[in-house]
Amino acid sequence: MALFNAESCDRGFAGRHIGIDADGRAKMLAQIGFADLESLVDAAVPRGIRTTTGLRLPAPVTEAEAAEELAALAGRNVVSVPMIGLGYHPTITPAVIRRNVLEDPAWYTAYTPYQPEVSQGRLEALLNFQTMVGDLTGLPMSNASLLDECTAVAEAVMVMRRGSASKSSKVLVDTDTLPQTFDVLRTRATAVGVQVVEIDPDQPLPTDDFFGLVLSYPGASGAVRDHEQLIRAAHDRGALVTVAADLLALTILRPPGEFGADIAVGSTQRFGVPMFYGGPHAGFIAVGDGLQRHLPGRLVGVSRDSDGRPAYRLALQTREQHIRRDKATSNICTAQVLLAVVASMYAVYHGPDGLRRIAERVHAHATAIASGLRATGIPVVHGAYFDTLLVRVPGRADEVLAAANAKGLRLRRVDADQVGVSCSEVTTSAHVELVLEAFGSRAVADGSEQESQDRVPSSLHRDSPFLTHPVFHAHRSETEMLRYLRRLSARDFALDRGMIPLGSCTMKLNATTEMEPISLPGFANMHPFAPAEDASGYAELVRQLEAWLAEVTGYAAVSIQPNAGSQGELAGLLAIRGWHRDRGEDQRDICLIPSSAHGTNAASAVLAGMRVVVVGSHDDGTIDLADLEEKCVEHTDNLAAIMVTYPSTHGVYEESITRLCDLVHAHGGQVYVDGANLNALLGIAKPGEFGGDVSHLNLHKTFCIPHGGGGPGVGPVAVAEHLVPYLPTHPLHPEAARRASDGSISAAPYGSAGILPIPWAYIRMMGGPGLTECTQVAVLSANYVAQRLAPHFPILFTGAGGLVAHECIVDIRPVTAKTGVTVEDVAKRLIDYGFHAPTMSFPVAGTLMIEPTESESLAELDRFCDAMIAIGAEIEQVAAGTWSVQDSPLRQAPHTLADVVGSWGRSYPREVGVFPAGMDADKYWPPVGRIENAHGDRNLVCSCPPPEAFVAGPNGTPS
Repeated sequence: MALFNAESCDRGFAGRHIGIDADGRAKMLAQIGFADLESLVDAAVPRGIRTTTGLRLPAPVTEAEAAEELAALAGRNVVSVPMIGLGYHPTITPAVIRRNVLEDPAWYTAYTPYQPEVSQGRLEALLNFQTMVGDLTGLPMSNASLLDECTAVAEAVMVMRRGSASKSSKVLVDTDTLPQTFDVLRTRATAVGVQVVEIDPDQPLPTDDFFGLVLSYPGASGAVRDHEQLIRAAHDRGALVTVAADLLALTILRPPGEFGADIAVGSTQRFGVPMFYGGPHAGFIAVGDGLQRHLPGRLVGVSRDSDGRPAYRLALQTREQHIRRDKATSNICTAQVLLAVVASMYAVYHGPDGLRRIAERVHAHATAIASGLRATGIPVVHGAYFDTLLVRVPGRADEVLAAANAKGLRLRRVDADQVGVSCSEVTTSAHVELVLEAFGSRAVADGSEQESQDRVPSSLHRDSPFLTHPVFHAHRSETEMLRYLRRLSARDFALDRGMIPLGSCTMKLNATTEMEPISLPGFANMHPFAPAEDASGYAELVRQLEAWLAEVTGYAAVSIQPNAGSQGELAGLLAIRGWHRDRGEDQRDICLIPSSAHGTNAASAVLAGMRVVVVGSHDDGTIDLADLEEKCVEHTDNLAAIMVTYPSTHGVYEESITRLCDLVHAHGGQVYVDGANLNALLGIAKPGEFGGDVSHLNLHKTFCIPHGGGGPGVGPVAVAEHLVPYLPTHPLHPEAARRASDGSISAAPYGSAGILPIPWAYIRMMGGPGLTECTQVAVLSANYVAQRLAPHFPILFTGAGGLVAHECIVDIRPVTAKTGVTVEDVAKRLIDYGFHAPTMSFPVAGTLMIEPTESESLAELDRFCDAMIAIGAEIEQVAAGTWSVQDSPLRQAPHTLADVVGSWGRSYPREVGVFPAGMDADKYWPPVGRIENAHGDRNLVCSCPPPEAFVAGPNGTPS
């Protein structure tokens, strides 16, 4: 197959996305000994996996043409006034937050804060988020966000199961729970043997044993109930209780923590985050004392740096599934950081008084509608509510909906006799009048704030303060808000500053043309349960994107519902389990996982109800086929699947992949190909052609959705023809054929639909040739970096001809053995040179995994290599005894701006420490020195510290 011409970099969008021009490629190819890209790929990639079909995609278009097509698709979506509710509400994103967070590359191109010294800005924003959630829910500990409300409930159920003394496998769930939450919970619970039992929250608890209870506050119907007695009864039975709550309602309602809830979960969407047709949105989870170390996902904590100053970091990282693997209790490896930042800044912007005023206005409008309906004899079912009404209109539901539609409103059809109406931040008095007209009421709306308070039972009025920390009071003017956002973003290192060479994370350019369309009203302001005819533009975009992703992977079909790679993994494994079950082979529950695999693989397998069996790897990183065959034979009657990453996590194109697929298939199993490294395959090989049955794809890696500081992500699942019937469903899916009572993976039918325009634009502008070229150049860049660094550091794994795939692993262990310089020392010293460190100690402890991607320029690659070589020279000075390792600039790194002045007293010159690459007016300065991880875990502080903690004492350390 003829590969794309190198000269293509001079034409169209591909030439702006790919960072290396023809001259640069020629130099790099000469360095590694190849005449052209095609010969490099021929040498690196096994012939047995190469695709013969190419990428049959539409011809690429220009940036202007792609923007025009997306605007047309957005224009086909009908932007109405959604009053549907069910966990999604129109909101107003303050322009200063939209422009300076959601649309600012300093925030959206950052990576997960695993290197906390270069992540202090977003860590502070996430600590604000945790404080906000903890204050509003009345519980002492919140994490840094989850994927959405429904999966947050599922995670809470797993926390209750671990934390409860009960040995029961039964969880009780309030019948007034969101329908999509029921569905996701059933999907997740069934896989791990948990029985979900619906209960009436207005009746006593059943007499059987149970480990947990899930209540809604308010309920899906809008009812606000006093759950205190029910919670007390559950506790008396040894069970734990989760309350799914509305954060805005909690500004006027008594918080769950005050009436006994152990866990509170929900969504922060209505805190300034557009509906986005279902996502991305930051879910939340908060827990009471004793459950902190069961929290899933990420938790931001406060520690101290090398000078004793307060500094933020991720806390309790031993809970990460990367470490716990098959012992993990959650497969969550990400968060919704960008959206959590938006929500937290919404609270900073409005403060407690502003949030309460918004809530009271929302409640007043709901009361006005209820009063108007009741005045003309139309019954409202519940007497206590916050923003949502359940209205009884016997036989008239469709008539009312049609009348509302004609007025530009969208209400919720509950059944033929009942209609739901939800008010929001955007509801106006005019909307109230239109709602009353739609119901045929001629009453005059009257909803004073005082009257609205009367609709909340006195026992549920909130009296406790919230958001008392100064950060929620200090930024009322836009000037102060803007400067606060700028101050935080300036503390971080993102792609707008320089290269982030993280192996297995593919930190490539997120082009502005790809990003801009997500703010179009037709994409941003759509309710996920709007009538299908309102969302024809979205339907077309999803149809095209799913087809394109099926083409590039070689599979029959794709579902974009999973809103993270971990959820895509789970969806794929559940599809495999469902297929085995329907063939009468439900005993097939063994999942083989190579020892080098991503930690999420084992965790996802456990959550899919599988048992993990580890397959060994050789010293060169390749899978031990003899061990694989032995395990296949041993488990031939129970083998369900193997999960394998290709190219391997070791950064190598393994020759044995087709043999591996044949072995597993011969023993009745299915092959799951993890798509984390798909950037090394586009246009060259397709997992669905070389033996894969299912894969998940990371659109936040290969297809340009930005990492956003640790989320959002999208993890579509792609399957072969026989697994198509097992793709995720949804009870409220706009396509009737994809509705079911179980099978949802995410809260919304299309997951994080609001960011799908980004990969759509990327594929549309690159086309098949451009995507192929991206892979070629990514492989070229990785091999160039490996060649330049090989004389100075061992390259741990290579494939045919000494080549790597799209990433390479530098081994620091020999250096550590010789000098005591650790991989962490090298990572922190890179900050002084102006780089984010590569992936550290994964998949092998004591190594750095480097992925340069195709979007970095040759100048930036050389700058990185020069920095690594210079660090190698510093290591040699340690080896020669010039410095001890403890007193070296490596161990003292990173150096802050404070180190430029004052006493020095170190064994190396100040200039060596603070300007190792020479004076640079644009140098990035980390705001803190090296952070003490152990101190942070021993002294768990996960909410905003008081300002006094940052006041310097006489010696420059906190007083």
